[in-house]
Order: sequence, then structure tokens, then C-alpha cells
Amino acid sequence: MTTTLAVDLANILCDDLMDNGFGPFYGTPCGILAPLYDVLEKRAGLITVSREDNAVGMAAGASLAGRYPAVVMQNSGFGQSVNALASLVVPYRLPMLLVISLRGVHPDSTQENQVMGRLTEPLLRGLGIESVTPSDLPIGRRRPVALLVPPSAFGWSA
Repeated sequence: MTTTLAVDLANILCDDLMDNGFGPFYGTPCGILAPLYDVLEKRAGLITVSREDNAVGMAAGASLAGRYPAVVMQNSGFGQSVNALASLVVPYRLPMLLVISLRGVHPDSTQENQVMGRLTEPLLRGLGIESVTPSDLPIGRRRPVALLVPPSAFGWSA
């Protein structure tokens, strides 16, 4: 159940992203990011895409058109997107924000998410993509950057 605090935080983050020129927004649903996803859908016209690698491809097109897109995904979808990032986004330094939930880290102890929970940050480092937290906003828009959202950010409990 989404709390008022989680919705307030999602609105603040949405404001920060929009005030800093990010958009369009693409994404796939995620329980941890549900409050942010809902707010972005209502206020910023978030476009739901069935696969995260496809969302990265759409964001790459928006970036090439001079926009500063954001892709909202859970870290399992980030894993699915590694090739699109490694072969398109990183070599061409396409600016985009990846908003990635950290499934598989405390308090989300579900077995199927633990491996990606351990691998998300090392994969980002290996790709040369800087990772930041919500408190690091505003962030630059000259390169791909990942905003990592821990399960506790919006009150997630497994």
C-alpha cells in the first residue's frame, strides 16, 4: 500500500526531474518504484514500454533528438538492457537518466532478486555509468547516469 509519505517523495523527485529538464520518460512497472511511476505517468506522461532494453532504445532516439530522457526500471530490467547500453548509449555518450530500483537488497530479500542486487552497481561501473542517489540531484545531462533507488526510499517492504 502506498503511503502519503511515499507519494510526497515521488512528487518531489518528479518535480526535481522535470525542473532539471528531464523527459520524455519511459519505463516498465516496478513495485519499489510504483509511487514514482504513478506520479510520472500522471504528471509527466510516462510511456510504458514492455521491455527495458526497448525503453533504452526509445530513450536513445529522444537523446539524439536533443532531449534528456529518463528510463524507469528495476535492476532485473537493467540487466536485460546491458547490451543496448554497452553498444549504443555508452559508446556514443548519449545523455539519459536510468532510474533503477535496487531489488534484492535490504529489505527486499527475495531469492530471485539477490544476484542482480549484488551486480547492479558493479555492472554500472563496468559500463562507465556513474551512479547517484536521489539526494545527488540535480545531476548533469551530458552523459548516461543511473539514479539508484533503494527499496526503503518509497517504503517498500518484502
